Parts: sequence; structure tokens; C-alpha cells
Amino acid sequence: MRINERTCIIGTNVVLVPYKDFHVPRYHEWMKSTELQELTASEPLSLEEEYEMQKSWFQDENKCTFIMLDKGKWASSTDEIESMCGDVNLFFNDPDEPSIAEIEIMVAESSSRGKGFGKEALLIMMHYGMDSLKVSRYVAKIGEKNKVSLGLFKKLGFQETSVSKVFQEVTLELEVKGQFQDWLREQMSHLQIVHLNQEDARPRPCSTRDLTAFKRRESTAASRLDLHDQGASLIDWIHLHRSISQLFVSN
Repeated sequence: MRINERTCIIGTNVVLVPYKDFHVPRYHEWMKSTELQELTASEPLSLEEEYEMQKSWFQDENKCTFIMLDKGKWASSTDEIESMCGDVNLFFNDPDEPSIAEIEIMVAESSSRGKGFGKEALLIMMHYGMDSLKVSRYVAKIGEKNKVSLGLFKKLGFQETSVSKVFQEVTLELEVKGQFQDWLREQMSHLQIVHLNQEDARPRPCSTRDLTAFKRRESTAASRLDLHDQGASLIDWIHLHRSISQLFVSN
């Protein structure tokens, strides 16, 4: 989906960025895991097939995908690839019901589990879908064995509507209205959203010497900005990110 192709959403502990081609190699490594294949009901793909999948999803107006970043890692290095920890998706499967979206989340990095990243990314995506894509009902289809995800969705108010013994899958639904809608907006009131321009769209590797020089020159300014403080302004975040990006060297 192109509507979010330059949208970056900064939360308390995670950052959501659009799924781009330079994310594919890391994503491909994740999906070699038989555990993730089982939990997400996915088939293993070749790297070339994964690139084609990313391209088709990017062009498909019925799919909205964000890569989840560990905010702490991203803030300290601005390296999206090393900060990747999962993804979150919306699928608009019924053209006659554009306000209904299937939602799914994957925390791929085992070191990122149990930290609340999945819950936060899920709420951010639900808020984005509600406010930007006019979603009023979410549907989740989760494998019966994925007890962690089932527990998470049910804690957020999703109600079980059916179970498929054939696909070993549980379907849950949640309507976004009334008190839940108000609660979601309140919970996500701290979000910072930036629309990146073209030159910000792809991170490039930075030489160690240049990054060290940057940190030395900017030590005073950086000491005034706690990047792990959710109160840090979006402008500060993006200005620091772009300052470092100016020192990036091409492959």
C-alpha cells in the first residue's frame, strides 16, 4: 500500500516504518525459522521470491505493512536493519467492506519478545488504521497453537467468533467504537508521526570513523536530548537522524 510508503510512526518503545526492499534480506532470514513459519502459517520462500512478495505488497492497495523497529536500538544507531524486530500488517480482503481489516503481528526477534513490543505495535497499527484508513472493525486469524498471540488479542478486547479445525485457526473480531475508540486514542495520544521525503527513505551504512566524528561534534547537543524519553520531540528525533544521515557513505 502506497499510502504509508513514507510514514514513520514513533511510539514509546517501538517505531513503525514502511516495508522497503532493503528490509527484505533480514526479513528473509527471519522466515527461515520453522517456528515462525508455523506461527504465521507461512511457506518458506527464496530470497528472490521474498523480493517479489515485498514489491507486490507495496503495490497492493489492499495491504498495509509496517516493519517494527526496537526504538532503543534505532535511537542509538539510526540503523533500521539492525533495529528490525518484527512486522505488523493490515489486509483489506473484502472490497464491499473497506472498513473491515484483518490484522496480524509478528515479533520475529526472540530477544524482543516479552517486552511489550507486540502489544504496542498492535495498538499503534489499530490507531493508524482507525484514523488514517477508516477501519471500524478488526479481524484476527491466529493459529490454535499460538497461545501468546491469542492471549494478547483477547486482552485487548477481541472476541472469538469461530474456530477452523481444518486450518487449526481461531478467528477473533473487535469493533472500534465507543469507549474502546476513546481509550485507543487516549493510549496513543503520545504518538509522533513523520512523513519522510525521498532522501530519508533508505538508510545507508555509516563508516565508524564518520559516526565517531559526528558523535564527538554533537556531544553537547546529544546530551540535552534523551532519545529514550518519550517526551523527546519528533523534530529533535528527525533532525538528529538527518544529521547522522548526512555522514552516511554509499555501499
